[in-house]
Amino acid sequence: MSKIEELLKNEKVEWKKLGDICEFKRGQTITKKGITNGNIPVIAGGQKPAYYHNLSNRNGITIAVSGSGAYAGYISYWEQPIFLSDAFSIEPNESLNKRYLYHWLMSIQNKIFELKQGSGIPHVYGRDLGKFEIPIPSIEIQEKIVKILDKFTDYVTELQAELQARTKQYEYYRDMLLSEEYLNKISTKLDGLEGKNYEVKFTTLGEIGEIQMCKRILKEQTSSQGEVPFYKIGTFGKEADSFISQGLFREYREKYNYPKNGEILISASGTIGKTVIFDGKDAYFQDSNIVWLSHNERLVLNKYLYYFYQIVKWNLSTGGTINRLYNYNLKNVKITLPPIEIQNKVVEILDKFQSLLADTKGLLPQEIEQRQKQYEYYREKLLTFDENSAKHTHTHTQSNF
Repeated sequence: MSKIEELLKNEKVEWKKLGDICEFKRGQTITKKGITNGNIPVIAGGQKPAYYHNLSNRNGITIAVSGSGAYAGYISYWEQPIFLSDAFSIEPNESLNKRYLYHWLMSIQNKIFELKQGSGIPHVYGRDLGKFEIPIPSIEIQEKIVKILDKFTDYVTELQAELQARTKQYEYYRDMLLSEEYLNKISTKLDGLEGKNYEVKFTTLGEIGEIQMCKRILKEQTSSQGEVPFYKIGTFGKEADSFISQGLFREYREKYNYPKNGEILISASGTIGKTVIFDGKDAYFQDSNIVWLSHNERLVLNKYLYYFYQIVKWNLSTGGTINRLYNYNLKNVKITLPPIEIQNKVVEILDKFQSLLADTKGLLPQEIEQRQKQYEYYREKLLTFDENSAKHTHTHTQSNF
């Protein structure tokens, strides 16, 4: 007999509706407009805080449910003060361990998402969530189940924190290496550069190269299957879902602007400033939305630009339906430009950091996924009870909106 079977052997459970044993409290609707930033997370309709407030309407431990939007019904657990806006909280009575309730709600998260209703923005209401029946073993068993499941969630949280810390470490050194102060000092700090007088220049992208883009591709020139991938802004850096013919590709590549192997492609709309190093493989890119700087690599390295683009504060053009980068925005971007020898040193260091980060991002997410699956497996084992042998009881409803 397994430890889980031993733990749950002969355990009697009652099945009760959440509406009978929990109180649902709707949050206070506020908007971001006019609110000064604070340190209290505001829970609304998403998976993450919508923004931060300087007041709290929930203290202590809170189980929050997002009330509207794409993630209406999303369950989150908070041990810090929070503000509920377009969301509601669930407060169980003494028969339920709050953490046990949270794990059980996570086990039915997909069913809660199915509660969404409304012809416009979808909503989830406490009155509908209250109809679910939850198995209630003794408090002692609930605490033991929580202890087991928390070990998995705590480990996942630790791995996520480690991944975040590694990312911040990389960003810190990247920003330092590309700073004006460090670039001015680097000739005396790095091996092989001592005693040489290097001058760091301050210029703009427009002064060191030209902004270019591919020839416009019309919708009727594309197909869902084909020979050469055509990347639009929605598939940039991902897998192409549109293609052009080899003949059209060859014609346009020869007649019009086309990136060289190693040049840095930039998204000029949507996710502004997203970059991809062009690998030279046959591909075509949506004009005006995906652009690149054509320049002399004896003046500036492609890889140096790649890292520089990661720290740029893009000067966007606003006022239209979406923000975007126009050619004049890009041309006016200021860049600190050291000599090629120093660029090489900076790139060499950042390549090593990025390689270490890539290894971390490759390994840690896999382990996080494995631990998450373990958690879900044991959650299913520990929270699945035989309804036929259990007692169903119903009492009064405390709150039902």
